[in-house]
Amino acid sequence: MTQIWCNGDWLDPLDFPASLLDRGSMLGLGLFETILAIDGVPVFAEQHLARLRIGCERLGWQITLPDLEEIIAELLAKNGLGVGRARIRLTLTAGSGPVDDLSLGTSRLLWMVAQAVTDAPKDIWVNLAPWRRNEHSPLAGLKCASYAENLVARDDARRLGYQETLFLNTAGQLCEAATANLFIVKNGVLLTPSLESGCLPGITRAVVLDLANRYGIASQECVLTPADLQSASEIFLTSSIRGLESVSRFGEQAYGDIMVADRLRQLWKVETERKS
Repeated sequence: MTQIWCNGDWLDPLDFPASLLDRGSMLGLGLFETILAIDGVPVFAEQHLARLRIGCERLGWQITLPDLEEIIAELLAKNGLGVGRARIRLTLTAGSGPVDDLSLGTSRLLWMVAQAVTDAPKDIWVNLAPWRRNEHSPLAGLKCASYAENLVARDDARRLGYQETLFLNTAGQLCEAATANLFIVKNGVLLTPSLESGCLPGITRAVVLDLANRYGIASQECVLTPADLQSASEIFLTSSIRGLESVSRFGEQAYGDIMVADRLRQLWKVETERKS
């Protein structure tokens, strides 16, 4: 039987104690993390929890997190996910309270659920989203529960025959994909939009930049434009669950070179197995 963890208790999903006035479900006022687990062990959990704490600080939320890494291991065991790959979704909602007050309510929820995942495709097609990210938004860089914009953009891409979509920000600079961070290889250098673009400070993004630095792959965080995509030799996306996905087509342009992405994918795989 599936079990979830919520506010320190183990529950059947049917007993989920959400308030009907929880601003997380009503207004999207919440934060979440999606953590990969391999053979019952969460990967880069410390980095995910650190990002969650930063998000809480930005929203003015004072909360003491329990030893979630130990709870995650128990969550996986209770749900028969001790072997293979799994996704842990950790969510913090604001609970009930006035709509003009961001403070955590007494009915706030911190909860986790886990499910098995299959291997992601190694290459995908992407297009350019018709909507733009607001890099000046107070929510820029936060992994917020208000995720509908991402889903609408990705669904629009799917309807056009693509698996992902890329956002520009209001300055016309490349920002990120709907559910991943963006990397390109140009003139032999690994490039990714800087955090000032409004992109999420992705955990796998940071790991890839660290791996590039450690293994002598020239890399840089910088301003990128759509013209850089046209002149890139490689494009790939990164996310905690899917890892590194090479882009074989952007719009009508095809890409065949995956040398840098393949090397980093292997390094990432070794790193995740070491962490687990």
